[in-house]
Amino acid sequence: IFSFLDIVTLCRCAQISKAWNILALDGSNWQRIDLFNFQTDVEGRVVENISKRCGGFLRKLSLRGCIGVGDSSLKTFAQNCRNIEHLNLNGCTKITDSTCYSLSRFCSKLKHLDLTSCVSITNSSLKGISEGCRNLEYLNLSWCDQVTKDGIEALVRGCRSLRALLLRGCTQLEDEALRHIQNYCHELVSLNLQSCSRITDEGVVQICRGCPRLQALCLSGCSNLTDASLTALALNCPRLQILEAARCSHLTDAGFTLLARNCHDLEKMDLEECILITDSTLIQLSIHCPKLQALSLSHCELITDDGILHLSNSSCGHERLRVLELDNCLLVTDVALEHLEHCRGLERLELYDCQQVTRAGIKRMRPSSLTSKSMPTLPLLPRRQQWEGMDHGCAGAVSSSDGSHPAWGFKRHPFLQSTVSLTYSTVTHIC
Repeated sequence: IFSFLDIVTLCRCAQISKAWNILALDGSNWQRIDLFNFQTDVEGRVVENISKRCGGFLRKLSLRGCIGVGDSSLKTFAQNCRNIEHLNLNGCTKITDSTCYSLSRFCSKLKHLDLTSCVSITNSSLKGISEGCRNLEYLNLSWCDQVTKDGIEALVRGCRSLRALLLRGCTQLEDEALRHIQNYCHELVSLNLQSCSRITDEGVVQICRGCPRLQALCLSGCSNLTDASLTALALNCPRLQILEAARCSHLTDAGFTLLARNCHDLEKMDLEECILITDSTLIQLSIHCPKLQALSLSHCELITDDGILHLSNSSCGHERLRVLELDNCLLVTDVALEHLEHCRGLERLELYDCQQVTRAGIKRMRPSSLTSKSMPTLPLLPRRQQWEGMDHGCAGAVSSSDGSHPAWGFKRHPFLQSTVSLTYSTVTHIC
């Protein structure tokens, strides 16, 4: 029974009696630990004590946001927990290449590693990981901006089983880095290149040719891309389910038409600030993409009511569409809202700064038109922040279950963390 309990419940059980203390703190019950709720207080000694208690039983550890944890503690952890498979170090800003050396030396079974915002990580870390963690399937290097093409080359030569690679904000990466990925990562299904502004069509074409199993791709902020990238996707990646191309302002209807006609499994698309697209793109998506669930058209100022009509009358509009973002679509009017009443599954509709949509139009929408509890309150809907893409994965992709992301798709609205009555001091005492 104890093996099914979370860390908080185990700690509570350990305080009931001596017998329960022994049972609850048995290392076999501590295979998965998430210290996110205690992130501001967790120090290195806590991680060291946990590693000594759990030893080879520990399979999954999340230290997301634990800024007090450094290289020394993680070296002890790596030495004691050699069966670790899933490690989240997102936001552990004190760690350096030394931690990756330790993981490489002792944790050969590692499959999932999140190093988001570990800004001291360099190419040396990737070389170490490639030599000792060859079973790695998921790696998040978002905002590790010291990483270059040389680090990527070293990584992919050794870690050829990678299925998800997140490189958001790795601003030094160029097309050559993608060529290395193309050559070695043929199993890749999820790739995030958000804000890798040096990437061009040449790099995307290489990825598409070398990674035909790609299901989720984020190109948001790669402002040099043109329809050549969409053409490569259309011709090489028929399994594509998620595409984020926000702020790719050179993409046009022609590229999205070809994409829609070849990628019928598309479920989520972020086209915010693709300022050249018109209703023609919506018509093609309506015809060829029956699985579409989430679509952002914010700041696509050429979209009109007619495009919304085609979308709402399509099979995806009737049955699948859950999220539609139309912020700053200046040509959209109350007529579009009437069309959207046919979208029976719609849960979220964003209309921020849609100047021609009126409160009267909102009121006329039947309460059943949106299945969520909140109807749009024009024009005051909370503006959607930038999609951060790929943090929950897509069907068949490697995904993160602890909220660390990659989560792909729309960024979730902030939610309240459940209150934990157990104090931090209790956890540190037990651990």
